[in-house]
Amino acid sequence: MLQTAFSFLIHTIFDILTFVLLLRFFMQWLKAPFQNPLAQMTIALSDFIVKPARRWIPSYKKVDLSTLVLAFVVQLLLQLILLSLRGFPFAVAGGAIWLNLVLMALLSLVRMSLDLFFYAILIQALLSWVNPNTPISGVLHALTRPILDPIRRWIPPLNGIDFSALIAMILLQMVNIAFISYAQQSLNAVF
Repeated sequence: MLQTAFSFLIHTIFDILTFVLLLRFFMQWLKAPFQNPLAQMTIALSDFIVKPARRWIPSYKKVDLSTLVLAFVVQLLLQLILLSLRGFPFAVAGGAIWLNLVLMALLSLVRMSLDLFFYAILIQALLSWVNPNTPISGVLHALTRPILDPIRRWIPPLNGIDFSALIAMILLQMVNIAFISYAQQSLNAVF
């Protein structure tokens, strides 16, 4: 029982750190404004690990790869720690286990990225009813624009009601459930 609680705590801490790193990566990649509370909090929470990593992980075409690589490393470490807590025999597992760990970490990054976009769309939709001009609206618009704009081109607003957010959230959850969860379950079967 204590092992389950400790696993939950480790999983939560590592997932929050990964989520913050992914948020920072996507905000930089999608050129979101950084002069708002959400961006400042993201920078404050991740600077301790991103700044040292930038010395060894270079940017590529103005994309800060250090945050993405760090998010992957955090998820890889999480998988290793969780397997260690379960008493997984790494010494006799063979080389294929490392490929599965890398794939599980990559799938976790994809799942968390889909979740990040899902929550950004959800928060943006909720705030559009209450206060569309909040300080974080620029960040939310930058994060959701690549997903919502193509949907808006296919399905324009009907009688002034924009259904693109609802359609995007359904599609993101379908991809997450149908493909990512299935692939993660298949890889978990190995362990």
